[in-house]
Amino acid sequence: MSSLTSLDTPAVQPELAASNTRLAVRRFLRNRLAVVGLGVVVFFVLFCFVGPLLYSTDQTHTLLQQVNESPDGAHWLGTDAVGHDELGRLMYGGKVSLIVGLSAGVLATVIGTLWGAAAGYAGGWIDAVMMRVVDAGIAIPALFILLVVSAITTPDLSGLVLILGLISWLVPSRLVRAETLTLKNRDFVLTLRATGGGHARAITRHILPNSVSTVIVAATFQIADAILLVAYVSYLGLGVQPPSTDWGGMLSSGMTAAYSGYWWLIVPPGLAIILVVWAFNAIGDGLRDAFDVRGRA
Repeated sequence: MSSLTSLDTPAVQPELAASNTRLAVRRFLRNRLAVVGLGVVVFFVLFCFVGPLLYSTDQTHTLLQQVNESPDGAHWLGTDAVGHDELGRLMYGGKVSLIVGLSAGVLATVIGTLWGAAAGYAGGWIDAVMMRVVDAGIAIPALFILLVVSAITTPDLSGLVLILGLISWLVPSRLVRAETLTLKNRDFVLTLRATGGGHARAITRHILPNSVSTVIVAATFQIADAILLVAYVSYLGLGVQPPSTDWGGMLSSGMTAAYSGYWWLIVPPGLAIILVVWAFNAIGDGLRDAFDVRGRA
């Protein structure tokens, strides 16, 4: 009975897991760039989701009486070519960008994690076939696929999330597969298999829990990539359609007006994209260093 009970417990004991988590948090907090990145992400989440409750604007109707007004007390970041308040537009577009980026990044990470864990654990010809699919997908630029799909159909938010998730899972799958290849030969997995434990139990109770650091780091980078891909496609006019918008769409709409000196139509969304993408990448770098056991001497 005791041996069976020990096999049902996670490979990482609760006390050890808690100690490792505290150590990872301390290492993360010592990374100043990662902490600044986390602060930037928190700021933009509050700005985009709480800001509209405090700074209410009309982002639906055309207001021709206030077209392309420069920043002033009434409109802190001016107005655009159809009279929309640019600050309110920045909040509204940021909400779309963050929702799509976060959702697509999580979806891509989940798909990649399951695919990579299954391939690495199965090994042999199954692993070879599954990873050749990944290699073939990586050889095709994600932006090219996204442009082709967007040109064929006009995706809504859920469709855009699904498309991004289905073309962005390849890199996480390779990372998780590499982690699985090392974990599946560890004693706790071999013991479980020797006593009749199933493949599903080995993956769900040992492989995936011990790969969580790799999965978290991969997710942060996938979110940054998804936000950038949405900006690319929207800039080319193939993203979310009016009256909805995102930061890339705001850049696209403001480019023609920028030649007339209306700088407030491109600088704020451009800076927002740069800051958010940088922030998620900085968080990913910080998490990678925090979970890197080789740097814990």
